[in-house]
Amino acid sequence: MTSPFRLTDSTLRDGSHAVAHQYTLAQVTDIVAGLDAAGVPVIEVSHGDGLGGSSFNYGFSGTDEMTLIAAAVATAKQARIACLLLPGIGTAEDLKAIHDAGASVARVATHCTEADIAEQHIGMAKRLGMEAVGFLMMSHMVEPEELLVQARLMQEFGADVVYCVDSAGALTVPQARDRIAALVQGLHIGVGMHAHENLSLSVAISLAALEAGATHIDGCTAGAGAGAGNCPTETLVTVCQKMGIETGIEALALMNVAEEIVRPALRRPQLVDRAALTLGLAGVYGSFMLHSERAAERYGVPQADILLELGRRRAVGGQEDMIIDVALELAARRDGQR
Repeated sequence: MTSPFRLTDSTLRDGSHAVAHQYTLAQVTDIVAGLDAAGVPVIEVSHGDGLGGSSFNYGFSGTDEMTLIAAAVATAKQARIACLLLPGIGTAEDLKAIHDAGASVARVATHCTEADIAEQHIGMAKRLGMEAVGFLMMSHMVEPEELLVQARLMQEFGADVVYCVDSAGALTVPQARDRIAALVQGLHIGVGMHAHENLSLSVAISLAALEAGATHIDGCTAGAGAGAGNCPTETLVTVCQKMGIETGIEALALMNVAEEIVRPALRRPQLVDRAALTLGLAGVYGSFMLHSERAAERYGVPQADILLELGRRRAVGGQEDMIIDVALELAARRDGQR
């Protein structure tokens, strides 16, 4: 039986946030081998903030991402290797490099109101013969109608699929369903959902997306990812099995990868704790969690106050430098009240 959706496992990209971008070559090959053997069709590999993300602003990688991508390609026997690119961080040269290394899926990500900046990169991915996926991040920040406008731009540029990306883990189930339904009804290409766990809704949102017509779903093994992590791949596949939804993926094999390989690699458990819940409440980019934790410790201000203020300022991915500014302002305000 053909699966009604294609699953992309992002443990080695979004999950990179959970290890501060320090995946080793051995960890990457072990995870790819396990996911590949379990039947996962697409495995995403790159710095957590996409190609070229290794930097002072986003965090330096422990191992060069091109080394990891090449190793993933060499290890996978059936899975396709995908990479994420954010225009302005990654470049056209990065796309050529991953194509030459054997990656076949380019996922081009923009803020949910800035699809127009993806034209060059989506077009180049198609010219290289790659599958092009549009990734509309922070999709909770616009209504379904506006998200469709942006998705249509990506479709016009040549995208094969467009994702609703809940980067902050801030969407409720009805909000996610409405956005997916709008894209499914308004596009003639595939539609995907990328959910985070900050409100403990990632599996429910992914299932609601399937009901609304999504044909692509993302997950991370052991729920690894920014913030509280992503939709746990092994949980989603197990629930699908219970519901009679064919995935073509072996749930028990995924559980083994999660328990024996991914969790031991994580630096901290993926929990829906106070910081993660605050991320979802404030609607703040998931990768801000560790940065805000460090700023809170350095300047002696509550992490929740930093995150809530970033939410009020509608901070988006790429504005990590704003975290320090906010922490300094909060510290100065506190000191001025003494």
